[in-house]
Amino acid sequence: MNTPITSAEDLLLTADQLLSGPHVAATPAGRHRGATVALRTALEIAVDRTLEAAVPGLASSTARAKMLCLPSYTAAATARRAHAVWAHMCLGCHYHQYEIGPSRGQVRVWRAEVGDLVALLNT
Repeated sequence: MNTPITSAEDLLLTADQLLSGPHVAATPAGRHRGATVALRTALEIAVDRTLEAAVPGLASSTARAKMLCLPSYTAAATARRAHAVWAHMCLGCHYHQYEIGPSRGQVRVWRAEVGDLVALLNT
């Protein structure tokens, strides 16, 4: 398994900082999208930890494959929640000229959900 550059908890703090206000030199849309990327990465790190503990080497597969395997190694409800929020954040991370990015409210909801899931997956 590749060693993560940072921890899931550090990425949650990064998302909080991006959402906390305009002290970051970026537009609101940029801060929202940046926070979404940090949250998605935090969730992926937590999923990697869970899968690597269960089956060494499984965490090296694609994110989609990991989400499909997750119900076998954690509670079904936790796996469903992780997959749902991950899918929404994937859409929120990508820039399309014709779409509005995630709102601050959406990212706040994702932040709460990812915080809960990181705690659940780390137990």
